[in-house]
Amino acid sequence: MHRRRRTALTLTAALLAAAPLLTACGNDAHPGAAAVVGGERIEVSALQAQVRDVRDAQEASPQAAELIKNTGQLGQVKLNSMIFDRILQKAADDAGVTVSRKEIQTTRQAAAQQSGGEDQLAAMLLQQGALTRDQIDTAIRREVLMSKLAESLGANTTTPEGQQQVLATLVKTSEELGIDVNPRYGAWDVKQVRLGETQTPWLTQVTKEQPPEQVPAGA
Repeated sequence: MHRRRRTALTLTAALLAAAPLLTACGNDAHPGAAAVVGGERIEVSALQAQVRDVRDAQEASPQAAELIKNTGQLGQVKLNSMIFDRILQKAADDAGVTVSRKEIQTTRQAAAQQSGGEDQLAAMLLQQGALTRDQIDTAIRREVLMSKLAESLGANTTTPEGQQQVLATLVKTSEELGIDVNPRYGAWDVKQVRLGETQTPWLTQVTKEQPPEQVPAGA
């Protein structure tokens, strides 16, 4: 299980970093809010704080220019994850699934060991997933919670049928919550559980196993 979760984190980071540009449209119908999920606002200021933290970390890196160039859609990517985390949490709550602080710490320690240390893990995730050190625990929690939700559903997520079972649960939860996104950031695709064309930080990344001979980038 730990091996799968470590692989999930690496794959999620790589795909999140590759999210394409979303074109803003219409007027700002959500002053001060980037999105509203289940009646709760995700403030633009909170989103901007996450983006700013990543930019600061990128600018401090020797690969600053490349990192910034490869994450031109950082605001959309971060908002996508912030929305998804709320959907996943609601689905987990409904299923009675929780994640402890100890589980997060254990998974992070294992990922750091696999990557060659905490510094190497942080550098890898900044490069591949636009994650700062302070954002890593949130990403790990997402992966562990996703894995445990699948287990609670009895879904074998190594199969298309199992993946569709989890997707159906997340779609249902997304519909129940009602996702209202500020048009400047795109539109929520309820059937794909993602913001516009951004990559989805779940499932295929969670279920793929890393071949034994491969070593994660930055290790």
